Amino acid sequence: MVETPKAVIQLLPKSEKSKYHSLLSVIFFFPLTLSLAFSVYAFLVLGRQKPKYILAEDSVTVREVDHLKIVNVSRMWYYQSKLLATSSENIAIQTPWLAPIVWDGTFQIKILNQQFRLQNVSIGLVVFATGEYVAFLKAFLQTAETYFMEGHRVKYYIFTDQPASVPLVKPSKGRQMVILEAQASAHPLNTYIYRMEVISLFSQERFAKEVDYLVCAHVNMVFCNSVGVEILSSLFGTLHPLFFEFPRQMLAYERQPQSQAYISEDEGDFYYSGAFFGGKVLEVYRLTKLCYQAMMLDQAAHIQVMRHDESYLNKYLLHNKPTKVLSPEYMWNKEFLNRQRFLEEFINGEMFANVLYVIAYEVKVMLKSQGQES
Repeated sequence: MVETPKAVIQLLPKSEKSKYHSLLSVIFFFPLTLSLAFSVYAFLVLGRQKPKYILAEDSVTVREVDHLKIVNVSRMWYYQSKLLATSSENIAIQTPWLAPIVWDGTFQIKILNQQFRLQNVSIGLVVFATGEYVAFLKAFLQTAETYFMEGHRVKYYIFTDQPASVPLVKPSKGRQMVILEAQASAHPLNTYIYRMEVISLFSQERFAKEVDYLVCAHVNMVFCNSVGVEILSSLFGTLHPLFFEFPRQMLAYERQPQSQAYISEDEGDFYYSGAFFGGKVLEVYRLTKLCYQAMMLDQAAHIQVMRHDESYLNKYLLHNKPTKVLSPEYMWNKEFLNRQRFLEEFINGEMFANVLYVIAYEVKVMLKSQGQES
């Protein structure tokens, strides 16, 4: 743009000057008016449009680089970590987005315990035990007392429709049992929807005031080995033991395009179990809230997904990458489950239930035998 010299403007007649100034006003205010109008349009019209899939609306890679705080630790003895170690299995210990994959032996629990104790963290373990699932609660709590977050502050949040049937398991020092009334439903889908709704509501109204991290687990699980602070992160998921070696086309994602949980065959990182997930309270709140909203939308549209809440969890974790991924070791019992045989039977079509149900069956057998003995 060529500017008109001030001397030339002064020589112009008054009528020409007013025309010139009017032209300048139009040139200046027209783009401003256009920009303002577009902003109003975007706010009023575009702002009302919902994204196609609400579980993808955040669409972040890693919301937080979840490194532990730098703390001074006292002198302690522990074995030196090896950078080069021979292994019979070629396993990944890091995701493509640089989140650690936690396998047994890839961490030094003594160091982690001291770091988390110095931060004085508290952990909430959330479990739902309604209807016939109350029978699993005793084994769940007893094994959690032995193996879950040993030496750290823990609150058991037990949602049940039968408070009087909660077993008398005395928590150890630094632990507390909180019994909260919940509704029971004969329909499994309603149970999963209700679980997501309740966790999101309590995360916002109560959990955020009482604990730093939340771990959500299914009650028909038992803890067979130590599960400690190595799992804690802003957001963690657990690799499903059935699918961790399968290509994405064979993963049990929801394939109905009209569903909120839909994942196409050319998408996906891993398949996560719905039986064990968690993170910081705010992240668990975001996860459960969006999953609940997506489940309600599908229910209103009469869309039934393949794997209930697990389908929505996987859709959420696809677009909101976890900052830590737990290996399948956290979802099977090495003592009674031969992984190679299990996979062969699954591939041959002889076994279709997931590992959680195998573990639940073992618990049922144990409970039955205890009843016969008594």
